[in-house]
Amino acid sequence: MRIKSFQGLVPAAGRVEHVAAVPYDVVDTREARELAAGNPDSLLHVSRAEIGLPDGIDPYGVEVYSTAKRNFDRLLDGGALVRESQPCMYLYQQVMGDHSQVGLVAVAHIDDYKNDIIRKHEKTRPVREDDRTRIASVLGAHLGPVFLTYRSQIGIDEAMKKIMKSRIPDTHFIAPDGIGHAIWRVPGGGEFEKLFESVPVCYVADGHHRSASAARVGEQRRLVNPNHSGEEDYNWFLVTLFPGEQLRVLPYNRVVADLNGHDEQSFIKEVGRTFTLSVTDASPVSAPGKAKMYLSGKWHEISWHGEDGDPVASLDVSILQERLLGPILGVGDPRTDSRIDFVGGIRGVSELELRVDTGRDAVAFAVHQVTVGQLMDVADAGAIMPPKSTWFEPKLRSGLFIHTF
Repeated sequence: MRIKSFQGLVPAAGRVEHVAAVPYDVVDTREARELAAGNPDSLLHVSRAEIGLPDGIDPYGVEVYSTAKRNFDRLLDGGALVRESQPCMYLYQQVMGDHSQVGLVAVAHIDDYKNDIIRKHEKTRPVREDDRTRIASVLGAHLGPVFLTYRSQIGIDEAMKKIMKSRIPDTHFIAPDGIGHAIWRVPGGGEFEKLFESVPVCYVADGHHRSASAARVGEQRRLVNPNHSGEEDYNWFLVTLFPGEQLRVLPYNRVVADLNGHDEQSFIKEVGRTFTLSVTDASPVSAPGKAKMYLSGKWHEISWHGEDGDPVASLDVSILQERLLGPILGVGDPRTDSRIDFVGGIRGVSELELRVDTGRDAVAFAVHQVTVGQLMDVADAGAIMPPKSTWFEPKLRSGLFIHTF
């Protein structure tokens, strides 16, 4: 695995909390606008530039990208973002309640992405990949890191601990959502470039669209550079690498708009033909091979015998789709079927109850979380996970490190 340090942009002293923003893809336009209100330094004015334009504007229109460029230049000209004095890597710690994780921020090579040294487990949606390709190309920058994971190595772990024990963080703040963020600068990258040479593969945990778009932009730049060497900045993209053992994965739950022509009684009967069904409460799903279903104000537990062998077919979300959502509720391709929606586990089961109780949806399903090991197994097999299978929390903040090319 190739990584290196980079001489990027970082928030100026005293403006970190103002610049740092949630990733572009975890909020809609309304939520992004509310988060950035009264804060002209927020990176959301760049990553979601439509928030400063009239309602109803095409979020993929030319004006959005030109506005993003103006806002990016304004952050530079106004001193909110400053250039590092030398190439660096960074240790990036996040603390959410009693959970802590520490990753290494660096840049990775697009050839490793294309050659499957950086492995994928999701398909990208063309419209979103095109969007991130265009904004990266217009800005000449990667605004937020791709979230990579790898199988832990003791040498890397010890190198990180040594730095963290030797000095206090260069940056520390608690975001409005209560998540703590701490950063240690590592000028030159220290020993990490060499240490990661022994990591055979990494995995995209979150950021499939960002990594795919980085590879596309790099290819575009290669085609117009007759002196291309492979080491230009456009060949590299921003990543944060976390050991898989530290990561926290939450379930990605499902809601369906209607019962596909069934009344409640006939639907329960059909589910009971395939699954073991019992009345339960709103507590989290306790183990794989089970899910919970919320219907008409009541929770039901459904359980089944699993699938062996195939890393995709054995996933709970796959079994739920193949045995219930598809044949009983008529949900076709969950990537495109408008009758199904997905609710990140960070919102809790109360969001599922709300969606059903208000009539927005007819039925909700809470699932058990996919493990990092399962994600790696799927990627190692060259397979694709069902859509919306994993929700990693906490999310990486954008704007803390920006890679330019």
